[in-house]
Amino acid sequence: MRVISGLARGRKLETPRGDDIRPTSDMVKEAVFSIIQFDLQGARVLDLFAGTGQLGIEALSRGAASCVFVDAANDSVQLAKRNVTTCGFGDVSEFYRADAEAYLARCGKFDIVFVDPPYGTDLTEKALQKITAFDILNESGIIVCETRTECALSELSAPYEKLKEYRYGKIKITTYTKKRLEG
Repeated sequence: MRVISGLARGRKLETPRGDDIRPTSDMVKEAVFSIIQFDLQGARVLDLFAGTGQLGIEALSRGAASCVFVDAANDSVQLAKRNVTTCGFGDVSEFYRADAEAYLARCGKFDIVFVDPPYGTDLTEKALQKITAFDILNESGIIVCETRTECALSELSAPYEKLKEYRYGKIKITTYTKKRLEG
């Protein structure tokens, strides 16, 4: 596992032991960052269910201003910290060992939110509901969800809307945005 592009391009990231963390494949990661490439510069990013931290690190490497890494597992938070340190982004990163729903209830606003929980759970849907309920996305912000292809994610209440779904083998990327208010 490595950083694909940007300031930390080519840096190897520490991988998890065992099967508790499922890192995003390089092919899917490259696709995700092609989708959001014009929204990264100066963005405040949330890497929810951070695992190794690779999505947030890739965002920082490509020009995001800051990233908050959140995971309920202490081992994952420590792994993300080590990977962030390896890439030199410690000064623009924050780490929280917290349940995603609890964190979303007290966090600020973000421009990009990555939602990539363990497959086979309802955590993606729960996170989406909390993101909209607590309105944590800035106008024109983007939510990027990674799930299995058979996972159907719901539409969200306005001003949030589903943008598009992309399929990469057995993986589906679903994007949402918060529409800019008229007037």
